[in-house]
Amino acid sequence: MAWYRAAFSAALFLFSSTLVATAQDVTLSSPDGAVAITGDLLGFDGQFYRVDTQFGELTVDGSGVTCDGPGCPSLSSFIAELTLSGSSTMAEVLLPALIEGFALRNGYQTRRDGLPDGNFDYLLLQGDQIPVARFTFLVSNTDEGFADLLANEADMVMASREIRSEERKLAQDAGMGDMTGASRSRVLALDALVPIVAPVNPVTNIPVPQLAQVFAGKITNWQELGGPDAPISLHLPVAGSGLAQAVEDRLLKPANVSLSQDLRRHDRSSGLARAVTTDPFAIGIASYAETGTARTLTLSGACGFAVAAGRRAIKTEDYPLSAPMFLYLPARRLPKIARDFLSYARGPAAQIVIRRAGFVDQAPEEIPVKAQGQRLANAIQAAGEEVDLVELQRLVALLRGMQRLTTSFRFETGSTRPDAQSRANIAQLSRAIEVGDYDAKRLVFVGFSDGEGPAEGNRKIAMKRAEAVRDAVVKAAETANMERLQVDVDAFGEALPMACDDSGWGRQVNRRVEVWLR
Repeated sequence: MAWYRAAFSAALFLFSSTLVATAQDVTLSSPDGAVAITGDLLGFDGQFYRVDTQFGELTVDGSGVTCDGPGCPSLSSFIAELTLSGSSTMAEVLLPALIEGFALRNGYQTRRDGLPDGNFDYLLLQGDQIPVARFTFLVSNTDEGFADLLANEADMVMASREIRSEERKLAQDAGMGDMTGASRSRVLALDALVPIVAPVNPVTNIPVPQLAQVFAGKITNWQELGGPDAPISLHLPVAGSGLAQAVEDRLLKPANVSLSQDLRRHDRSSGLARAVTTDPFAIGIASYAETGTARTLTLSGACGFAVAAGRRAIKTEDYPLSAPMFLYLPARRLPKIARDFLSYARGPAAQIVIRRAGFVDQAPEEIPVKAQGQRLANAIQAAGEEVDLVELQRLVALLRGMQRLTTSFRFETGSTRPDAQSRANIAQLSRAIEVGDYDAKRLVFVGFSDGEGPAEGNRKIAMKRAEAVRDAVVKAAETANMERLQVDVDAFGEALPMACDDSGWGRQVNRRVEVWLR
């Protein structure tokens, strides 16, 4: 009995929550009947029961107990269950594509069954159409996804934005762990906030500050943007969607403006794109993966720099309005087939599926120096007394013959902490080093800064960031033999700007650490 009491205490410590059971439909008993746990069955993964009891939420090893009650699962015909809730874009396109890829790779058949309110099940079938796993999708938005998780109605959240501080606290209070931890949050794919217009609209680019003013209702006529004398019609995804919230967080808050109330909302990004396409005076912000036949606007700056949304620009975060797509998992055990699926979703085969589904994958790409012409032109154009020809020559001498990886690192506003996409990049690069992808090669972490302040000070700050990223990658690559490759750091401060320094978003884009390879 000592082993059972110890396991019971450990489970109570690790998985306690503030939930109180409202129905007692299972009883888990030790072999001698001396200890019994009664409560609401929350889940069973084929090995472990998860029960909501008067002590909180407990996870109990099924091999040491017997289960009695109407809620007990069948052990002979167990079907792994996983419920995902949240972003409609992820639910309708991205996750089904990945499940199909996982099934094909592992010899399963699939079947999609419709449910009320636009929800659906994806079944994995084996042999003679025997179900082995059921992925249930609750299709709504990111807000609803977190609400379902906190209500124990979902095992995973599909989110098109980062978790908010209040959601993080509620999850911790409910015993779900720190949802910002590496094992609790995963960047599944990359997306971006893309301004779109009808193909007949003559406007081709827009500065980010003006884009914010447009959606704040401060700029209301296309004439102010170089277009016709006509009112601007605004389109956004439905309130509560991660994409709409990202517009407020990433675009409006840095400009200290609020969202206009005079706009049209859309339940689906695809519907938004169709509405904008048919209205010559409309502008919308859509998912990069769902722009349809609408035309995207290039983001420009007063200094002449411009960047368009594209696969490589989104991977490197050179495009400033990137929007990673997250899976959030609570601190609880998932069925083995679900763990296998999550492992697959990180691998190279899944990156191909993600790309074919229209999203931006995380597989690193190599960009040669000869493809950096615009960036080098920007450097020459921005050079002055503080960044002289000698420094530019030093930069070219280092990078000549090397390839830039799309694996780049940027930082949270006002912080030295890497942002969400960069934290995922640290994990991805460290895994590649562990498996030997860069053996016998040279990796250089190169730091860059914005142009605020003295150039020498900026170069020192950029060097510290490059060293910090290098150290984080090396630390994460626990099983790697670092003697098999050469790892260096360097910094050039403000010498290679990506955007104008006259706005917060431009300075944010310029503060980065790149990885170069030979």
